[in-house]
Amino acid sequence: MESQNQLPSTQFLVKGTSFLRTCINGINALSGVGILSIPFALSQGGWVSLILLLMVSIICCYTASLLTHCMDANPLMVRSYPDIGGLAFGYKGRILVSVFVYLELYLVAVEFLILEGDNLEKLFPSSSPLFGLKIGSLDQVDHERMMNYKKMYMILSAVLILPTTWVKNLGSLAYVSFGGVLASIVLVLCVGWIGATDHGFGFNQRSYNDHHRVLNLHGLPTTISLFVFCYCGHSVFPMLCNSMKNRTQFSKVLIVCFVASTLSYGSMGVLGYYMYGDDIKSQVTLNLPVNKISTKLAIYTTLINPITKYAAITNPIAIAIEDSISPNYFFITQKIAILIRTLLLITTLILALFIPFFAYVMAFTGSFLSVTTSILIPCLCYLKINKSARQFGWELILIVAILVLGVFVGVLGTCSSINQIVKRLS
Repeated sequence: MESQNQLPSTQFLVKGTSFLRTCINGINALSGVGILSIPFALSQGGWVSLILLLMVSIICCYTASLLTHCMDANPLMVRSYPDIGGLAFGYKGRILVSVFVYLELYLVAVEFLILEGDNLEKLFPSSSPLFGLKIGSLDQVDHERMMNYKKMYMILSAVLILPTTWVKNLGSLAYVSFGGVLASIVLVLCVGWIGATDHGFGFNQRSYNDHHRVLNLHGLPTTISLFVFCYCGHSVFPMLCNSMKNRTQFSKVLIVCFVASTLSYGSMGVLGYYMYGDDIKSQVTLNLPVNKISTKLAIYTTLINPITKYAAITNPIAIAIEDSISPNYFFITQKIAILIRTLLLITTLILALFIPFFAYVMAFTGSFLSVTTSILIPCLCYLKINKSARQFGWELILIVAILVLGVFVGVLGTCSSINQIVKRLS
């Protein structure tokens, strides 16, 4: 599962990449941890919010195509997403785009650690897998103690992940693109299998199935924020486009990626929400019966991916920090590089321990950062670079409408997610 939303090193993207390989990389950029919360998003907005999932997909696909038009304005200069910001608004534009992209990656890394804690606590609710300490049955522990166990698992996960962050050459982790796509497929199949075969927890569980809502206006800000998070692969698309053997096919790549991802997200949302209704948790894996083999497969798949991808997610941030310290990459010693990456991990761990609310941290990321990088910035850059787009017509009307909608969703979703986080902290 992935990327969400990794800015891969250029060493992953070999010039002359085929159409199929680019599609796999693109789907991986969109198919991340967000898939776990799609059923929860439906529970917040109701069945009607499936229409919003489709709308968000179409809008984000369109804004991704705007980025390719921006690249065509100066193919030699534009190699990455920050380059587009620089082409449109100069040095300040490059810096602004970089800040939003790196903040988004940083919060995805935080999400990884929260996810590890939640799912390890699901697998081992009554004993420590490392120390063999008997904690007691889940019914005997209160909420505070349960949160302490989750935090313990976050710390253990961070210790396991730490050595992977010290490797500066991530070429050995390039296999994760296909692994991320495969993980999303495995998760959907596992949830579907449980729904079809388990009469206590599946499609025939009436105590769950009867609790559905058609529309819940109060929860729509959270729903839309989570949906936007799921489609925030825009930071990767410029590099994927540049890596293609035939760049003119990239528009088709975008269509394939967004259609495939929407089918995956829609399937998971319908399955999870139909099975568990409004009792669905922030991650669908937390609802699955732990004694089932398919559940263990789904959770282990969920657990392995953050461990393999954390380094790839935080590496661009570490490189940016190193560049700010010394523009000459070779003057950064191994000790300094290790220190920077270790401090990055520690800060993400502290934030995960302080705000261990997976869905609402994701909603904040989606509404504040993903809306900006996936909707607002592509539209603004396109209008700035392409003078003809500023002439009154249907294209300008569409882009302005998307900008207004993006600002509205961003402000409303950010306020809603912050309010939910503050409530849970108090």
